[in-house]
Amino acid sequence: MNIVALERNSAGTDVSVDCWKELGEVTCYRNTVTVEEVKERVKDADVIIANKAPMNGETLAEAPNVKLICELATGFDNCDLAYCKSRGIKVANVKDYCTDMVAQHTFAFALALSEKLPHYDRYVKSGEYSAQDRFSNFDVPFYELAGKTWGIVGMGNIGKKVAQIATAFGCKVIFHSITGKSTCTDWQQVDKDTLLAESDFLSLHCPLSDLSRNFIAKEEFKKMKKTAILINVARGPVVNNTDLYEALESGEIQAAGLDVIEKEPLEVTNPLSKIKDSNRLLITPHLAWASVEARTRCVEEVYENIAAFQRGESRNVVNP
Repeated sequence: MNIVALERNSAGTDVSVDCWKELGEVTCYRNTVTVEEVKERVKDADVIIANKAPMNGETLAEAPNVKLICELATGFDNCDLAYCKSRGIKVANVKDYCTDMVAQHTFAFALALSEKLPHYDRYVKSGEYSAQDRFSNFDVPFYELAGKTWGIVGMGNIGKKVAQIATAFGCKVIFHSITGKSTCTDWQQVDKDTLLAESDFLSLHCPLSDLSRNFIAKEEFKKMKKTAILINVARGPVVNNTDLYEALESGEIQAAGLDVIEKEPLEVTNPLSKIKDSNRLLITPHLAWASVEARTRCVEEVYENIAAFQRGESRNVVNP
């Protein structure tokens, strides 16, 4: 079986992919960007391992042997599922490999922003702490999570993990279902206006869709508490970046933590790039999924998906 990995480096070079070699002849490319690169590299493939590279009629037309596409991720929006199904090509993704890490990163944002850690770290390292005549400094107020209301958009596995942790911190948890189809009864489900008005922390864990695009924008910021902290570890376009910039500059909300932005990597034309105050805005480069443990699980799950396919099983197939 000829296995072609188009974006091997998306798993990180510190994580081995040698297990894939047990399943066939493996060719790994560091990264694959253009349509022409994809077409050339997959033309003899039986199995394609991809992440962002487009998998559609244009890139696969001259690859007659492809039987399986394995996403090195949970998302599969780079795949034309209908086209793949018409060709008999199965598409399998990786599920739940980064739930713990994304939830952990959510609280890294929450704790850093609520406790003003960037300010106090700078205060000590600048020499100001050494120059003062008292043992402590808390001139910039900070607050506990206990007793606060934690709002969640997207009560899937990650949302539920965040809800569990927030509850352990002593927060009241509420959530909103964008589709209105959530059957979760462990926490209180509320309408959007209630979510915005009551949340001290609002974390986003929903997939990107027509319903979630610009879900948090100018009108939503007006309805939020001025002390609210927004955390987006979902998809960048769920939050309108220009409107977030204006909300932070005008003080409509207190702070935001973003692991995702509208267009990645961050462009200088994105107004959020102007904010250098890490007490108001923290941005990380789409890494919430990427702990060593999570990336290792992702690689191993791709192995299991291919191995299952070889046994005639449809494991994690999204276009049956």
